[in-house]
Amino acid sequence: MSVHRSPLADRTASLFLKGYAWLPNRMRRAPDGVVRARLLGRHAVALRGPEAVRFFYDEAHVRRGGALPEPVRATLFGDGAVHTLDGEAHRVRKAMFLSLLTPPARVADLVELVGDAWDGAVRQWSRQADIVLFDEAAKVLTSAVCRWAGVPLEAARTDAVARDMVAMVDGFATLGPRHWRARAARRRCEAWLGGLVEDVRAGAVEVPEGSVVEVVAGHRDSDGRALDARTAAVELLNVVRPTVAVAWFVAFAAHALHRRPEHRKRLQDDDAAYAAAFVHEVRRFYPFAPFLAGRAAADLSWRGHRIPRGALVVLDVYGQDHDAGLWGDPYTFRPERFLQRPVERDELVPQGGGDPSTGHRCPGEAVTIALLEALSIRLARLRYDVPEQDLAIPLGRIPTRPRDGVRIAGVRDAHTAEDRL
Repeated sequence: MSVHRSPLADRTASLFLKGYAWLPNRMRRAPDGVVRARLLGRHAVALRGPEAVRFFYDEAHVRRGGALPEPVRATLFGDGAVHTLDGEAHRVRKAMFLSLLTPPARVADLVELVGDAWDGAVRQWSRQADIVLFDEAAKVLTSAVCRWAGVPLEAARTDAVARDMVAMVDGFATLGPRHWRARAARRRCEAWLGGLVEDVRAGAVEVPEGSVVEVVAGHRDSDGRALDARTAAVELLNVVRPTVAVAWFVAFAAHALHRRPEHRKRLQDDDAAYAAAFVHEVRRFYPFAPFLAGRAAADLSWRGHRIPRGALVVLDVYGQDHDAGLWGDPYTFRPERFLQRPVERDELVPQGGGDPSTGHRCPGEAVTIALLEALSIRLARLRYDVPEQDLAIPLGRIPTRPRDGVRIAGVRDAHTAEDRL
């Protein structure tokens, strides 16, 4: 790979300081919609917009191999993960994830298990003075996704595993204690799930036929070889961890319902179209992934701008989801926008763009949407009080969330129409 020496100043420190606002702010000052900088010592070119999404997800232009910084691999995705592959190796590994995460029956089974776990948790919450919704949602999701995936998990370990899943996401884009907690969490989880894979292969542990564990343990890559136990553990985590990360969106949905209670009624009434619109707006409006990055596969040109081979190509995800040219009033939470016209694949990109069956778009996006629809409806039907707390969502923190996690008190479930708010 050629190395491009750039005189540009390195902006990594500024990125860490300003978080989600860093790239959109620079984009606003770029009249041609292209930002150049050095990030982590590498020449980077940032793009935005549906056309840029299609450019970014064309493997002739952008590859993932060698693009992810080691701190991100070592916390969020794991070494050897599908996210780091390109070409045929990526397509074969990605096909495994698509078989697990996209069939409607599989998604429906997971949604049902999460719903049951949520309903059981509500009964416990009603006996407590208050709870932190973010933390409790993570536990619900951990318990349900492990059961769905065929991962044996004792009830006594659920809280600890949930904390580790959250830590891996929470520490990927930072330095200091959060980052080191994320690394420690990944080591623990890879050792645990790697041992499970070895036991399944040895016949010492039985898991349900067709379960995620069985499929991953038996998967063969494009070279015909089975995954080693550690890589198999990495890919098991790449099913479980993103499912638990839906806790971020649950907290955001609760934040939206608290700030804008007028949205509760239509969610309570089983309006499927409105529930889908609400979920799309939560994913668009609230910040999660700030941007995505790949590596230029060759010397490229984007709208007359040269992108040298090996440079980072950065897709401005947060900026695109808040682009006035696409959304009109991007900083207004308005689910109705998604009832007025269909969602365009390469316009709304909170979990990436492109075609999930052929590119790097998250194969679990359908799972995220289905789970958030089900839990947003349940949340709208739940009666509770919101004590005084810090509900600010700091843009300097990646990934961000309401500072106090959305603490709720006096939880009571409203099963009848008369009891609903």
